[in-house]
Amino acid sequence: MAAAPDHPADPAPGARARLVEIRPGERRAVGWAFAYFFALLAGYYVLRAVREEMGIRGGVERLHESFLATFLVMLLAVPAWSVLVGRVPRARAIPIVYRVFLAFLVSFLALVTLGVAPPLVARAFYVWVSVYGLFVVSVFWSYVADLFSSEQGRRLFGAIAAGGSAGAIAGPLLAGSLAGLVGVPGLLAMSAVLLEVATVCAGALGRTAPPRHDAPTTGPAAVTSAASGDGQPGAPVGGGALAGLTLTLRSPYLLAIAGLMLFTTSTATIVYFQQARLVSELLPDSAVRLRLFSAVDLAVNVLSLALQSAAFARLVRWLGLGAALAFHPLVALLGLLAVAAAPALVVVAAVQGLRRVTHYSVERPAREVLFTVVGRDARYQAKSFIDTIVYRGGDALAAQGAAALAAAGVGLGGTALAAAPLCLAWLALVAWVWRRHAALEAAR
Repeated sequence: MAAAPDHPADPAPGARARLVEIRPGERRAVGWAFAYFFALLAGYYVLRAVREEMGIRGGVERLHESFLATFLVMLLAVPAWSVLVGRVPRARAIPIVYRVFLAFLVSFLALVTLGVAPPLVARAFYVWVSVYGLFVVSVFWSYVADLFSSEQGRRLFGAIAAGGSAGAIAGPLLAGSLAGLVGVPGLLAMSAVLLEVATVCAGALGRTAPPRHDAPTTGPAAVTSAASGDGQPGAPVGGGALAGLTLTLRSPYLLAIAGLMLFTTSTATIVYFQQARLVSELLPDSAVRLRLFSAVDLAVNVLSLALQSAAFARLVRWLGLGAALAFHPLVALLGLLAVAAAPALVVVAAVQGLRRVTHYSVERPAREVLFTVVGRDARYQAKSFIDTIVYRGGDALAAQGAAALAAAGVGLGGTALAAAPLCLAWLALVAWVWRRHAALEAAR
């Protein structure tokens, strides 16, 4: 059955009473997208607690070096992705990129099993997991934004994101219950299996997604290039290694989304470094730190799952997309002010957890809706550039800034207070992006 039109006069009877309005023709695709994101994040979260511990072991004072290394690796990975997606249809490109990551994961499994250069492998693993987690999720959302329209995104992206949160709950539970039995090699093998499951689900999603019924964007309102391939959903999008960069620089709309990403990651990284410093000082035992990281991950992901399927769709329906986009900077501002007033571990951990819940359940699905009104090249290439290089660039800049402030003797509270004005600029940018999205949607 064909998908429902983008702007129905009124929801179907009883739709307002349902948590998620999934229409005929969408159910199988939403189910596969949920399963795809579940397997992807379950596999990532099996690795995450190990990565956090590796970062502490390598020295908190050197974490900013790992953030910089991650950014540099992204500078190599994203152009390679742009070349691939520009020349290969998405049905082949997505399995290729996932199986490249799978090959790296199997290589780490062999190195850890053989005990080769543990300190060097640990540092490389921290950087690789940081690249892996961000990149594969960006590919997921590029794919989903390509398959669903803006109207569908407002209804469905919260429910689809809930699949990721469910996987992010299963991952820590699996790691926590099986780590003592299978060790790090077993956890790496488990993550590899889950990544392959996600790859299979990606293929099924492409085969079951209903056709988009919003017309391709053309003319002055377009955020695309001549080679975008709009109207040919499975075709290569065209473009070269620097396509993501050039598309972003040519479009005020995409530049503004990149600005939203910079504000998101820079303010989050500041809180992350505060948490790492306090954990390193107050919790010298490695096992205690691992339990803390796993417990925080589990709490965040349970809350995110509880909110995503209901809160996002209803927030957008009641208050609009702009309110959903503004929710995260408001939470970040209040969190930074709370840390400035009481820079204790319990406060910093609570603020970091609340921010992550807000990001997963509201901000991330809302930001993905912004990409449903642009051309296919922007969905795959500019979006990948923003989600990875811009994200990790913001990480690296904030990390260097946090390290410089710490070296200058600025305390945790002072660092948080210095970052608070960024949230006000973030809110102003949200207002512009929201208005521009509405104009682009009206032009389709």
